[in-house]
Amino acid sequence: MTAIQTRAYVEGRCQAEGFPLAQVSDWLAKDEAVVWVDLCGATEDDLRVLAAELDLHDLAVEDALEPHQRPKLDHYASHLFLACHAVSLDPDQARLDEVEVDAFIGERWLLTVRKAQGGVMDQVVARWDRSTDIAAHGVSFLLYCLLDVVVDGYFDAVEAFDDYYDEVSEGIFADEPLAPSQQRHWFEMRRALVRFRRLVVPMREAMSGLMRREHSIVGDDLLPYYQDVYDHILRVTESSDSLRDLVSTIVETNLSLRDYRQNLVMKKVTSWAAIVAVPTLITGFYGMNVPYPGFSTHAGVLVSSALIVALTAGLYLSFKRREWL
Repeated sequence: MTAIQTRAYVEGRCQAEGFPLAQVSDWLAKDEAVVWVDLCGATEDDLRVLAAELDLHDLAVEDALEPHQRPKLDHYASHLFLACHAVSLDPDQARLDEVEVDAFIGERWLLTVRKAQGGVMDQVVARWDRSTDIAAHGVSFLLYCLLDVVVDGYFDAVEAFDDYYDEVSEGIFADEPLAPSQQRHWFEMRRALVRFRRLVVPMREAMSGLMRREHSIVGDDLLPYYQDVYDHILRVTESSDSLRDLVSTIVETNLSLRDYRQNLVMKKVTSWAAIVAVPTLITGFYGMNVPYPGFSTHAGVLVSSALIVALTAGLYLSFKRREWL
């Protein structure tokens, strides 16, 4: 079932909300009115109704209905189409939750379409209500708040990734090797980081397209606000690149440490095998049923015992000095 939110702003203040879609054109008939419509879980019929009301392009409508759109900004004759993703990271579950938000941007209206529920639009509405002084800028301000909330979510995710990999960096030098469950968690977090970066990097191009002078969506008064969001996206992109390099370094370090630990184990096993081989050799030699010097005498027992102790102790001290034991 489609969840619908509607609002009408006049001079930056909300004059009506919750009205049916059929009244959108009535509000737009007023020169100073700005209309926002949000559709969550929209069906094709819902979008077709608004497409007729707002003259939406068929390709943009198809993009809004299809899942897993890549972040982008498309330009059409009567409006712009923006696809972006609000994200949140759960490090404990190694899960990156994302909500795709598609926005149709007109001169006096903003239509947002979401595939699933999420708290992103509640935060956006709260921003609108807190900033009535600059809400008079209309659609450009509404869109700025949406982008600002989305990018703030990127910062939260980057911080969560950073904290997680700081803990991982400290833990890889522990004496105990990683359990299979920890290795699986590492893998899932690495996949989440790759997915996160794929959602963030294209936003840089989309933001630069919004701020181009040939488009009248962003006025001069709000251009510094959009520039601030653009700078935040650059910082998030750089942070994601740094995290990707850090993850590669952690993986390589972990593999090197694993090989180092295996070498230590092999050194210890080999050293003890060599030490045990000495008494085995001597007792086996003296255990032969043939006459030899010291056969059936106390001297033979003493010589063999002395050789075992001396050679075993010598090998042990030699391996200890080389730190094999």
